Amino acid sequence: MSALLHTAQQFADVISEITPLGNGLINDTYRVVAKTGCFVLQRINHQVFAYPEQIMANLQILNQHVQQKTSADIQLQIPAILTTHTGKVLYQDEQQAYWRALTFIADSESVEAIRTLADAEQIGFALGHFHYLLSDLSAELLYDTLPDFHIAPAYLHHYQRIAQQSMLRPDAYCRDFITQFQGFVDDLETAKHQGLLALRVTHGDPKINNFLFDTQSSRIISLIDLDTVKPGLVHYDIGDCLRSCCHDTDNDSFNLDIAAAILKNYLAQAGQFFSDYDYYFLYPAIRLIPFELGLRFYSDYLDGNRYFKVTDSQQNLQRAIAQFRLCTSIMAQEAAIQSLIKQAKT
Repeated sequence: MSALLHTAQQFADVISEITPLGNGLINDTYRVVAKTGCFVLQRINHQVFAYPEQIMANLQILNQHVQQKTSADIQLQIPAILTTHTGKVLYQDEQQAYWRALTFIADSESVEAIRTLADAEQIGFALGHFHYLLSDLSAELLYDTLPDFHIAPAYLHHYQRIAQQSMLRPDAYCRDFITQFQGFVDDLETAKHQGLLALRVTHGDPKINNFLFDTQSSRIISLIDLDTVKPGLVHYDIGDCLRSCCHDTDNDSFNLDIAAAILKNYLAQAGQFFSDYDYYFLYPAIRLIPFELGLRFYSDYLDGNRYFKVTDSQQNLQRAIAQFRLCTSIMAQEAAIQSLIKQAKT
C-alpha cells in the first residue's frame, strides 16, 4: 500500500482514485475519490506553516462564524473540515508530515488567467463578499499562523541580510529596483500602527486560481486555500488579487480594464465597512504587493530557492523581474488607478 493511499484512508475507507489537484507553490494537494464521495487531501508544508494546529483552529473559527449567518447572506461555499476516523482534524504520517482533508467543491473549476471581464467582476465580488462575511469576526480570535507574512518591511530586512550572505552574483536590475523604490515598503504598516487601518480577517492568498467558478454558470462559488487566513489588512488581499488578475504576462503590464471591473465589484461589498482611510490606502497597496512579491522571489533566489517551488535555479529570479516590471507599470498608471478607485467609491 502506498503511503499516499494509507494517508487518504485515514479520512475514508474505500479509496478508488487519488490525483494531483492544482498547482500551488507551497502545499501538495490531491483530489481523492472515495466510496463516500470526493474530498481534497492536502499535505501542509511544515517548513512554511510551523504550527498546522493553528491553521486548523483558524479554519474552524471561520467555518463556525459563517455557519451562524442566514443562508441568504452567504453567497460563497467555504470548504468544510473532514476528520480522521479517530475524530482528529490532522493526520501526522510516519515522516512527521501533517495532512488534512476538506470537502471537494463539485462542478467547479479554477482558472489561471482572466478570460472575460465577467470573470473579473466575479472575482471582485467574491473577495469583497468574503471580507464582508468576516468583517464582524474579531481578528483577535485568530492565530497569526505566518508571522511577518505580507509585512513588507520584514521582507526588506530579510533581503538585505540574504544579499550580504549570498554567494550568487547579484542581478543588477533587481538590486537597483529594490534600492530605488524600497521607500514605500512601510506605507501600510505605518498606517496600521498609526491606527488608520484596522486589523481584519484576511484570506492571505487571493490569487486568481484560488477562486472556484461554477462550471455551468461561470459564477464564483468558493474561495479556497484558506491556510493563510489570519489577522491582517484587507489591503494586502485586494492588492494581491489585483496583482494576480491584472498582470499581463506577455509584457508584464497592469491591465486597467480588469482592475476597474474588480475594484467596482469588490467595493460594492467591502465598501459597506470601508473607512475613508481604507480607500486612501488602496493605491499604495496595489503598488506595494508586486514589489513585495518580487522582493520575496529575489530573496529566495539568492538564498538557494528554499521557499518557492522551482523547476530550475533561475525561475525565482525571472519571477522577481516580472513582478518588478509589473510594479513599474502600476506606478506609470497611478493617476488612472486613482481615478478607478474614486469612481468605484462613488
